Amino acid sequence: MKKNVLIGLGLTVLLALGGCAQKSEAKNGDEEMKTVGVLQLVQHNSLDDSYKGFKAGLSEGGYVEGKNLTIDYQNAQNNQDNLKSMSEKLVKEKPDLLLGIATPAAQSLLNETTTIPITVTAVTDLKEAKLVSSNKEPGGNVTGTSDMVPIKKQIDLLLSIVPGAKKIGIMYNNGEANSKLQGDLAQKELEKAGIKVKVLTANSTNDVQQVTKSLAKDVDGIYIPTDNTFASAASVVGEVAKETQTPVVAGSAAQVKEGGLATVGIDYEKLGKQTGIMAAKILDGKATPDSLPVESADDLELVVNEKMADALGIDPSSIKVAE
Repeated sequence: MKKNVLIGLGLTVLLALGGCAQKSEAKNGDEEMKTVGVLQLVQHNSLDDSYKGFKAGLSEGGYVEGKNLTIDYQNAQNNQDNLKSMSEKLVKEKPDLLLGIATPAAQSLLNETTTIPITVTAVTDLKEAKLVSSNKEPGGNVTGTSDMVPIKKQIDLLLSIVPGAKKIGIMYNNGEANSKLQGDLAQKELEKAGIKVKVLTANSTNDVQQVTKSLAKDVDGIYIPTDNTFASAASVVGEVAKETQTPVVAGSAAQVKEGGLATVGIDYEKLGKQTGIMAAKILDGKATPDSLPVESADDLELVVNEKMADALGIDPSSIKVAE
């Protein structure tokens, strides 16, 4: 009887130890699985490319979705109420890291947490947006990549396409701080060159067609910064540009492919990848946002929409970046 009791106790201990081992393995597995919450302002090619590149950067850093990474992706569709509710949801889940794609998304996430690491992309000036103390030393829980474009090069490109231009139009959504910043810089460059400037703004994609038509009939060419409203309606801009025979230089490669003529711009997928690589360092524990400097695009590229050039009667090979 005593022997049977001892055997029974031994089996109980072994089963208990086995259960503990299984729990320990599960716990270790949970610790290895990282979670990332993503908030994107709106759906259009530039921002979609940013997210695609971000995942590629994470993968390069060793974090693959479905293997050791879980991503909760939210798209606010340019709605402020959605931004707030989605930010609250993502922060409540306590992920290992957050990603904000475009300035309003980044600001919305920061409003909800100052402790969870946040990476951002498709933000023109992180300091101006009050996301960091400085680009070299962010100082808080936010860092990422800037999509500040080479305004002077883009304006020089536009003026080389329309060398006899007397008036150039600029259009963007005045409610987007980054767009206004770029628009103001572009206006200064044009005025330095002795060119008159006309600025028109659109509050939503519903206004883009009318604003573009109104501006096109009064100018020799149009410049559009990396504006989310106009990027979302880039094809509409393209149709008006063809109809009015107006050259359009836009801030990003995606905008040009959808409805512009040319740009010296950022590849948002590559920019997103830079952000993903930064995020992987944070997830590894090798860096923290407060001391990880904000990065800019590694390289820029000349993008020419050959179909648009043909529609405007312009030889695509004649469009070149000034040295």
